[in-house]
Amino acid sequence: MADKLFIFDTTLRDGEQVPGCQLNTLEKIQVARALEELGVDVIEAGFPISSPGDFKSVIEISKAVTWPTICALTRAVEKDIDVAAEALKYAKRGRIHTGIGTSDYHIKHKFNSNRDDILARAIACVKYAKRYVEDVEFYAEDAGRTDNAYLARVVEAVIKAGATVINIPDTTGYCLPDEYGAKIKYLMENVNGIDKAILSTHCHNDLGMATANTISGVLNGARQVEVTMNGIGERAGNTALEEVAMIFQSHKETGIITNINSKKIYSCSRMVSSLMNMPIQPNKAIVGRNAFAHSSGIHQDGVLKNRESYEIIDPKDVGIDDNAIVLTARSGRAALKHRLSILGVELTQEKLDETYDAFLKLADKKKDINDDDVLLLVGKDRTETHRIKLEYLQVTSGVGVQAVASLCLNIAGEKFEAAASGNGPVDAAIKAVKTIIHRSMSIQEFLIQAIDKGSDDMGKVHMQVEHEGVTYYGFSANTDIIAASVEAFIDAINKFVN
Repeated sequence: MADKLFIFDTTLRDGEQVPGCQLNTLEKIQVARALEELGVDVIEAGFPISSPGDFKSVIEISKAVTWPTICALTRAVEKDIDVAAEALKYAKRGRIHTGIGTSDYHIKHKFNSNRDDILARAIACVKYAKRYVEDVEFYAEDAGRTDNAYLARVVEAVIKAGATVINIPDTTGYCLPDEYGAKIKYLMENVNGIDKAILSTHCHNDLGMATANTISGVLNGARQVEVTMNGIGERAGNTALEEVAMIFQSHKETGIITNINSKKIYSCSRMVSSLMNMPIQPNKAIVGRNAFAHSSGIHQDGVLKNRESYEIIDPKDVGIDDNAIVLTARSGRAALKHRLSILGVELTQEKLDETYDAFLKLADKKKDINDDDVLLLVGKDRTETHRIKLEYLQVTSGVGVQAVASLCLNIAGEKFEAAASGNGPVDAAIKAVKTIIHRSMSIQEFLIQAIDKGSDDMGKVHMQVEHEGVTYYGFSANTDIIAASVEAFIDAINKFVN
């Protein structure tokens, strides 16, 4: 029998507490709508008392989304709760998330108090919040280091006071998975009235165990997980939404299901990374650039024969078009043949053997082999077959002047000229191309890399261009980075313009 797990996303509250990751209200609305499309059940929209910006964001997010519950964080302070309730007045489903620290570390050093006083304050804040909303979540801050018997006493009391969800945070990321799971199990077995509330996990990644602790908590009875997109958050971050979602999608034997539309994961991940200026580490599970990349010859051969040999998740299930066969000195003939086939090149076995020998020599000199390298090995210039080619490009830009680009495109032998101004030379040149190519298209990712070092070095540009819901990849290398950018854009266009 399927067992529903509620996804509580705190990207816009806990995730946004990372220095340099602050968003304005419009950007928060954009993320909130993406989270709604992704299928999250609860969006923690902010901490309204903390700033006028947070207060406004909770109001506007409440207006902008329809299905998720909108949650606002407070301390166990009446004024906090008053302000949160005011911010939630437009929410179709509003939740106040209030609480207090319960570990001896917090009781003695943060509050200079005692357990009985903290218990009384916990009960009071829940009762006060209950005056405004039916859905009240209580957090026992630093529950990970709280004595289980005292924690159970607090949980039982706040449920009796009206709390509908109980958050058990491992605030410092201290717990081991077995320890955290045992804590949830202890509460499930020792709290009277536990059936009247949902236990929630909220795990931090200080020791790299956030996801493991969250999963252990769920397997022991928790039915809400508090997560962030890409695992962003204070210090080492929070539990990553995409990891939890795909763990339970992969392990159907648990019977745990979520409302997450996994095919929206990758696009939502990229949006959050871009808006918050938080690059995703290449080896990040599920959404990292190398998550589905294979460079070992043995792995490549296995994946080409049967994807499930080395992949437990189909990349398409998280919104990625395909796995990446990365050509390196460790790649085998099968990987090279596969890449050539994608590029439209079929070789005899004898020619493939010759090309592979040349490929290995080149691969010893370069870390990664790109499509242009491969085609040069077999004596083909990739741009030769392009329907659209760049004839010339001239750009004027500088401090205090408007950037202007003029260019000429050769389209199937016919030449077209255009000029445009823009916010910088690359923007102006891209706009000039768009005045000639009348298609609906947008740049999704734009990456510039130096091949070696020095101001006179070649620059590589990788670009992802979306056209009618499909992503196309473009590449170019040039000592002129503006020209390389335009050529990469045209390279992608050539893949969908017939």
